[in-house]
Parts: sequence; C-alpha cells; structure tokens
Amino acid sequence: MAEFMELEGQDGVRMAWNVVPGTKQEASNCVVPVSAIYTPIKPFPSMPVLPYAPLRCRNCRSVLNPFSIVDFTAKIWICPFCFQRNHFPPHYASISDENLPAELFPQYTTIEYQSPGEASSLPPVFMFVVDTSIIEEEMAFLKSALTQAIGLLPDNSLVGLITFGTLVHVHELGFSTIPKTYAFKGSKDVSKDQLLEQMGFFLNKPKPSTGVIAGARDGLSSESIARFLLPASDCEFALNSILEELQKDPWPIPVDQRASRCTSTALSVAASLLGACVPGSGARIMAFIGGPSTEGPGAIVSKNLSEPIRSHKDLDKDSAPHYHKAVKFYEALAKQLVHQGHVLDLFACALDQVGVAELKVAVERTGGLVVLAESFGHSVFKDSLRCVFQSEDKDLGLSSNGIFEINCSKDIKVQGILGPCASLEKGSTSAWKLCGLDQATSLCLIFEIVKTDIPDATVQSSNQFYFQFLTYYQHSTGEMRLRVTTLSRRWVAGPGSIQDLIAGFDQEAAAVVMARLVSFKMEIEAEFDPIRWLDKTLIHICSRFGDYQKDSPSSFSLSPRFSIFPQFMFHLRRSQFVQVFNNSPDETAYFRMILNRENVANSVVMIQPSLISYSFQSVPEPALLDVAAIAADRILLLDSYFTIVIFHGSTIAQWRKAGYHNQPEHQAFAQLLLAPRDDSDAIIKDRFPIPRLVICDQHGSQARFLLAKLNPSATYNSEGHHPGGDIIFTDDVSFGVFLDHLQRLAVNKI
Repeated sequence: MAEFMELEGQDGVRMAWNVVPGTKQEASNCVVPVSAIYTPIKPFPSMPVLPYAPLRCRNCRSVLNPFSIVDFTAKIWICPFCFQRNHFPPHYASISDENLPAELFPQYTTIEYQSPGEASSLPPVFMFVVDTSIIEEEMAFLKSALTQAIGLLPDNSLVGLITFGTLVHVHELGFSTIPKTYAFKGSKDVSKDQLLEQMGFFLNKPKPSTGVIAGARDGLSSESIARFLLPASDCEFALNSILEELQKDPWPIPVDQRASRCTSTALSVAASLLGACVPGSGARIMAFIGGPSTEGPGAIVSKNLSEPIRSHKDLDKDSAPHYHKAVKFYEALAKQLVHQGHVLDLFACALDQVGVAELKVAVERTGGLVVLAESFGHSVFKDSLRCVFQSEDKDLGLSSNGIFEINCSKDIKVQGILGPCASLEKGSTSAWKLCGLDQATSLCLIFEIVKTDIPDATVQSSNQFYFQFLTYYQHSTGEMRLRVTTLSRRWVAGPGSIQDLIAGFDQEAAAVVMARLVSFKMEIEAEFDPIRWLDKTLIHICSRFGDYQKDSPSSFSLSPRFSIFPQFMFHLRRSQFVQVFNNSPDETAYFRMILNRENVANSVVMIQPSLISYSFQSVPEPALLDVAAIAADRILLLDSYFTIVIFHGSTIAQWRKAGYHNQPEHQAFAQLLLAPRDDSDAIIKDRFPIPRLVICDQHGSQARFLLAKLNPSATYNSEGHHPGGDIIFTDDVSFGVFLDHLQRLAVNKI
C-alpha cells in the first residue's frame, strides 16, 4: 500500500489497477473497473509553477510531458497519445539532453502553468441567503455565526444579502443610512427579466432591446450592481446593522401548520441576481437553511403538519408528492448556475429535514460545500463555517471556474466521472465544468478498455497506457492556472497476466470506487439490490484472484494485495451509504455527497472506521473494529469521519465519576483520559466539515454510536462473553460468518 500512497504524494492519483487489464474481456473479468481517484488541485510543495503557456500537440491538444519522445537535433517531440510529430517553437531552441525544460523532467509528471496576463479582474463574490423562519434561539446563533464570518471575509470580496421566510427580501447595501429591501412573493417563480425590472436596474437606462440578459452585463451599470454587491470593507457596518435588527419571519403560524419557507424562490432570485451582475465570476451562494421548504416550486412538504416529510420508504414507493417536482426545479437551477460559473454552498441546520436530498443535484454539480448539523449553535456548523473563511489553521484553498479534461491512449476511453462536477457535453464527454473546487476535491474517473484482442507478438506495440488530466482553474489568488498530470501504466493480457494484475491492485482505492459506484447505482437504478450486487462482485473477485482447490473452502487464501478487500466490502454493506434504514433521505444524501468529493484515505475511514485503544497496559494502539475490543479498563477512540466517539469502559467511567483524575497521586489516569481528547482534536482540526464529537460511557445511551460500527462477533444469542466486555443486540452476521460463506461460494463458482 505504501507505494500507492507514494504515487498519490507525487500526482494526487490512486488507481484501483496500477497494472491495467489490456483488453475489454480482461477488464470485464476483473469486475472492479479500471478507475482512478484524482485530486485535481492537491497542494504539492515541490511542484514547479511555470510562468509561461503550455506547449500543446497540434493534433490531440495534449500537453508536452515527460513521456513525450524528443528528438533534440531536429527539435521535434512526439506525442505519446496520438504519435503526432510536433516542432518546438523558437523559444525552445536551446533545449538538449543537459538542458531540459521543467515539463520534460521525469519527476515532474504533475506541473502547473501560470499565465501572468490572465488574472481575473473580479474579486471573490459571496451571496448570503439566510432563512428567517426559525425560532428566536436559532436566529441568535445564526446571527452570531454570520457576524463572525463577515468579519473574516477578504476586504476586496463582494458581498450580498438575501433573507427569506414567507417572502424573499433582497437587501440593498449601498445606502446604509436608509436600509431598503425588495420583497418577492415566495410562492411565485420570478424570471430574471422581472427581477431586474422590479429592482430598478433600468430606471436611468433603457432596457436592452434584445430582452436577453442572461450571462451579460451589457445592460447593467456598475452603480446599479453596487447597490446589492459591495466590497466587504465598505458594507461591513451596513451588513452588521441589518443582521442585528434581523427578526424571525413575522407571519403568524397556525398551530396545525409548518412555518412558511420559500427556499427555492430565494435561491432562484440569488442565482438570477448573480447571473445578471457577475456572470463567470466564480461567485458563491451560501444558503443557511433551518427547516423544510414549504412554499414555491422546490417545496418538499405542505404546510399542513398532518403530512409527514418524505422518508426512504415513501421515495421507494414513489409516494412523495413533492419530490420529483422539487428535483426537477433544482436540476434547472443547477444548469443555470453551471452556465453562469457559480457555486451553491449549503448549510442545513435543523432537527427536521430541510430538503438536502432535493438540493443535492444543485450543490453537487456546482462543486458546493455542504454541512449538516442539528442546530446553528452546534460546533459542527460554527466551526465548519469558520473554516471556509479562516486560512491560518486550515486553508481549504477554495478555487473556482474550473474546467477538467482527460486525454487517453487510443485503446482506452473515459466512461464517466463520479464527483462534484457537471459535463460540458463536449464530444464523447471528456470535459467537465468544476464551478467550485478546493484542495481536497477528488473525482472518481471510470475508464473503459476498448481494445478487443491481444496484439500479435511479432507486431511491435507499446505496452503502456497513457492518461493526461488537465485542470484549468482560477486559483484562490485570482490568477488562472493550468494543472497538468500525466500518468503511464503498463497493461497486461493473456494467461500469465494474473500475477501482474494482483501486484498492481490497490484495495483501498478499489473499495472507494465500489462505494461511489454502489451509491450512484442506488440513486439512478430502479429495483437495484446493492447487497446482492456487492456480494456478486466480491465472490467473482475472490474466485478469480484467490488461491484455492476447487470445492475446498479450507484451502482458500488471498494475496496480501487482496486480503483486506473482503473486510472493506463487509463494512460497506453495513455502512450508511448502503443501509438507509434509520437515516432520513437528507442524511443519506449528505453522506453520499461527502463520499463523492473526498480522497481515498478519508473515504476509507467512512467505509471502515478506525479504532484506537488506550489502556494502562500499553501505548495507544489500533484495535480491531470488533465488539471484542470493548473492555472495562479501556478507552476507545472511534473515527467514522462524520462522528468521532470517545468511549470509556465501565471501570474507567466509574473512576472518572469518582474524580480520581483530579487527585495528584493519579496523574497517570488523568493523562490516560486526556490522550484520546488530544488525538480527537488533531483529527477534527484537519477535517471539513467538522465532525461531531461524542463522549460516552459503556452501557450509556450514546454508546450506540460505537456499537453500530463494530463487527458483531458477540451478540445476544452467542456464548462465552468475556467479563467487562459487551454484546451487540443484532441479527446481522459477523465478519467471521461472512468470510466462511464467501470462501464456500468462491471455491464453488464455475
């Protein structure tokens, strides 16, 4: 595994198969697709940034790279993708074996180009869209968090404010002495033309005769735009004044009804306003939502409290009356935002569902951030919001306006991407728009091998497949950059290839690809059975790559390259991505959105949480993710990515309640209690969104957060429980039973 992490440290890429199956049939037999998890703008301290434009192949437009064949005498380079011969331009005249440009250095397979003349003139733009249909206590928490966030904004960034409840209010920030707002009816869809007309954009200037304003600033003066979008340094006082006086929605709510909340209309107004004022700027709409949408085209439930909010069962039975209409609305909004180059960030804080499942398409296609918490007063929300703007402790490296392209060798083509992007529908879909991306954004690229036969040994052909990933984006400094990553992977085919394939298998990357694939299939395929699909895949892989005698389960063994893969699949079957029971559609959508944008290391923790044991007998050490890890005199630290659990065994909990850690003679106990807290703080500091911290005791109610993730090797109907340990009340099979069945089925497969 170490060599795969080394490759990731150089290029930001993890491939499931690092030796690639060479034909269509071979790839099909491998079950896990030829795929890569790529982090386009992962920071590399030693990566050179070149201050000139890249040299491109005149045929396929791929960029000069270390795998290009160079004829120094004739000053020609041959493209490894299409074999086109290209002449070097005059400014490369001095190149030689001893005098190479940086892009030909073998170690610079990832490089960045910076074009000095292409810096964007537009500063970052933030449009805050704030829900006011929330209780006073939540309102106070939200106002406090927003005031703090506004203080952290870059001085030159443009800021706008929209509040919504029964009505949508667009706040004019240009005249702080006389606060002024424009109100729009929440139940009515407002077109961009109507919006600009009603907000007085054409008072001193005739409306453009074309009537089409989308994506053009021609008809709008900078003075009219500055009424609603102002530099943070100029409008901080006005913004804070508005926030101080902001009240919860004044419209009365009958006791048998929900609050009136027009989320979709507010987001539509924000998108249209930004589309008219700052198209192509990489602006962010930051939506703060505190309850379900009940008004407008994106409503998820009626105002009547007798109607429950849709559950997974309702979605499966197609009995959620508002769902399809809301999704259709947000698909149209996503298309509009992608066209404008704008991002939708979602901060959903409520005990109830707010509509994350419906909003998912708009957030994901624009590359937006998403945070789900129980309250605006919760540290998950407050600390995550601070992370977006604060760069001292952790810089998210928010970038915008990205375009991602892939070039491949002729025998391999791109099948698709799973991740926060939108297709540009360019030819055979090899280009995608990344409206918003950050240093952690990771895409899952799925490839298809198109070669059907193994070339004749007498015919000389290369046994390398080449991949080139191009990410053109606006850096957080405002300048435009092009990140180029070029990879080469050997392909194998034929009877003797199986050992080569095993040697190049990255089981962590493969598990993450399978997790993204199963989540995707559950959303788009009707009647899809995820457990059956995962089981069939795993049996097929074990049957093909396992070492065994036919019909003899006891003889079965897997190479170390594959040995942890069944464990990953066992935990994936039990994870929140596959088991939707006990989760709302909003929670499931949230978990899948985060999985779809994170790198391999973080995604593996979501699939199979890590467990560390602390005791007097030894230093902190990794423990098996099993109920057997629980002991009365142990502290366990569980990291499941979304939640971090510090679990005190019953004896430890009794000692803590007795206050022994406060006594000077029990300093060792005080340090034992402190160690998992320090480790959890370190994990929380490096993560976005901020995970929820749960501190609990054995047999306590919150111990469920740990027990739900453990392998149930000891249940209520098994024998021989160890004293001080625990059991899990479940009928789920344990990993041992799962493995026995897997071995039996794998050796019997024909």
